[in-house]
Amino acid sequence: MNRTSNAENVIMTTCHDHCCSVCLLKLHVRNGIITKVETDDGPEPQNRACARGRAYRQYVYHPDRLMYPLRRTGRRGEGKFERISWDEAMDTVASEIKRVKDTYGAASNILLCSCGDVGWLHNGGLIDRVLVHAGGYTGVLGNVSCEATWYASMAHYGTDNLVTGNTRDSLLKSKLIILWGWNPVVTKGYGNTHYYLSLVKKANIRVIAVDPRYTPTAQLLADQWIPIRPGTDTALLIAMAYVIITENLEDQGFLDKYTIGFNKFKTYVLGKEDGLPKTPAWAENIAGVPPDTTVNLARLYATSKPAALMDGWSVGRTAYGEQFHRAAATLSAMTGNVGIPGGSAGVGATSEVNPILDMGGYVSARMSGGDNPVHRAAPLRKDSLWAGVFYKKKMAGGDIGSQLFYSGGPTTAYLNRVCVADAILKGRAGGYPADYKLLYMVTINWLNQYANTNKIKEALRKLEFVVAQEQFMTPTAKFADIVFPTNTIVERNDVTWGALEPFYGYMNKAIASLGESKSQFEIAAGLAAKMGFSDFSDKTEEEWLRQIIAGCKDIPNYDAFKRAGIHRLVDSKPYVAFEEQIQGGKPFPTPSGKIEIYSQTLADLAEPGLPPIPKYIETWESIKDPLAKKYPLQLISTHSWRRTHSKFDNIPWLRELEVQAVVINPADALARGIKDGDMVRVFNDRGRMIIAARVTERIMPGVVEISEGAKYDPDVNGIDQGGCPNVLTKDIPSPGGGFCGNTALVQVEKAQRGHK
Repeated sequence: MNRTSNAENVIMTTCHDHCCSVCLLKLHVRNGIITKVETDDGPEPQNRACARGRAYRQYVYHPDRLMYPLRRTGRRGEGKFERISWDEAMDTVASEIKRVKDTYGAASNILLCSCGDVGWLHNGGLIDRVLVHAGGYTGVLGNVSCEATWYASMAHYGTDNLVTGNTRDSLLKSKLIILWGWNPVVTKGYGNTHYYLSLVKKANIRVIAVDPRYTPTAQLLADQWIPIRPGTDTALLIAMAYVIITENLEDQGFLDKYTIGFNKFKTYVLGKEDGLPKTPAWAENIAGVPPDTTVNLARLYATSKPAALMDGWSVGRTAYGEQFHRAAATLSAMTGNVGIPGGSAGVGATSEVNPILDMGGYVSARMSGGDNPVHRAAPLRKDSLWAGVFYKKKMAGGDIGSQLFYSGGPTTAYLNRVCVADAILKGRAGGYPADYKLLYMVTINWLNQYANTNKIKEALRKLEFVVAQEQFMTPTAKFADIVFPTNTIVERNDVTWGALEPFYGYMNKAIASLGESKSQFEIAAGLAAKMGFSDFSDKTEEEWLRQIIAGCKDIPNYDAFKRAGIHRLVDSKPYVAFEEQIQGGKPFPTPSGKIEIYSQTLADLAEPGLPPIPKYIETWESIKDPLAKKYPLQLISTHSWRRTHSKFDNIPWLRELEVQAVVINPADALARGIKDGDMVRVFNDRGRMIIAARVTERIMPGVVEISEGAKYDPDVNGIDQGGCPNVLTKDIPSPGGGFCGNTALVQVEKAQRGHK
């Protein structure tokens, strides 16, 4: 903390708001009020906040912040609440958790959390701890952002995608970078990705963007844009493999030494397995990419070593998206680009847990519940790769994956995140393990952000009791019976890490909590006390944070770290995923010890949607689906400048950046009599919305785009007026468990007055 000449305190803190970046904020505070937000102005590479972080003052002081505990008074979803005391709110929630457990069993309580506005201490693991003490609960499996990359990485490399990305300085050693379905200029893309890509541009390193959209990233950084139909990316990758194989461009020495199963993949690619060679002409019929473009891309990638194939998570959020990431990893191995500076291992090409940093303190001190009786009592899942990866293979410093995400193992008691609404509606009669009665939500706008909004709305109305911990009255919170108001990252202390950057961040408390809002730690501790659990915690928030940092060998002085707000590892070396395996001879953590282009584990599953080698499988709701006659446009839901998912959507400064609209190609607009700015109707069998049209050639014909996160705002007829794309998406997971928000067919029509 520094004192300025005008009597303002400048408090250093870090912003970590689910965009997978951690950025420095300088908060100017006078008389307990934040007056200005600045960011990193030091030497490059800076940890400089985006517009969202810079607008945090408007977020904290927004007039719609929830200040007090609330109890529902109207019909669920109507948004009518009354203010009550914390004692009454916590008594009610504690009583309902006990009632549901005693009446129906502990499995009837569901905990649903997300990663917004959290740190190492304040997160959903705190309520997990409470519910485990209460006898257990039903948890969820699956990561909405990148489950397909996790599954692909587990099958291919024997680990998850938390540690498969190189640090971004590695890109400066590349001769070619392929940004496939990735838009880091807008999303920020882990720390300083955009900074290093700007250096790539200055160094004249060739960049190619493969995407249905001509994104700001493609505009600013790419030398070539290759438009592609959504859900067909795997076909293009496999056609590239065909070119590489038939022209003898593969790195056979690398394949022989470090992989198994290439010959089986080769048999499939050449058509010897099914009589259908996967030629560039074959791929054109599927993906819409001209054969010459495919041939040139394949040759360039195979002959430009080191080359980085950066396969974005967005492509994995399609039906059979895990096949895309497995194919990308296979091409990375075919060209010998795994484990070398300037290359890429594929499978998302990113890391959430920074492999440079010492995570020992985080893992050892994490406030989670541990062994969940509900999960422990159920049999192990037979269709999961987690058992082989995380419960048999120990990673350095402990079994990080299980402690981060799951307690008790991958059992059949878990629900896939995509299927929670279906499980609530159908219960045991529908084949689920329990009948679900209570839902506890922590920092998650479920109704808005998950597939099939109208089905989720129906599920929320069926539940007997709903709790939400929130900062605003979100569309989801309107369905809660009790709403606990949580404070923000500037109203509590916490610690975090730099995503793919060599630093730790201290999230300093800059101001007192507004109104009666409380931290997640305070809420969980208070609820535990109401339920009679005396052993919830023997430490204060400060004591927990000191213990966490004491476990991090990188940070010698907690107090100095807290004052500075950031601790950089000055002498850290660039990280290259799997360099130890390629350069040091360490085996991969797979059953074979090698990169598994052919996975015997998947073969043993005998699941047609999860073949042992990567294959192209046509998605449901593709342009070849009979449904396309009724709904001929493919919808993709993308990220916006102005939001982190649904967070910040109500901030005036940020709303000026971009109008929520459906983006449509001029050819598709002309055929429908639509002009730029017209109000249009976007619909399918799952939902309807009225939204403005943005007509532009920056999206390929046959595809429309609506950015995710806009507030679900239905009118009296149930037609969304806010532009939430999930009223249109389908709540069916990919075979590997992934969220398929980019697989949906819709129709767009010019809206008429009174249109329903």
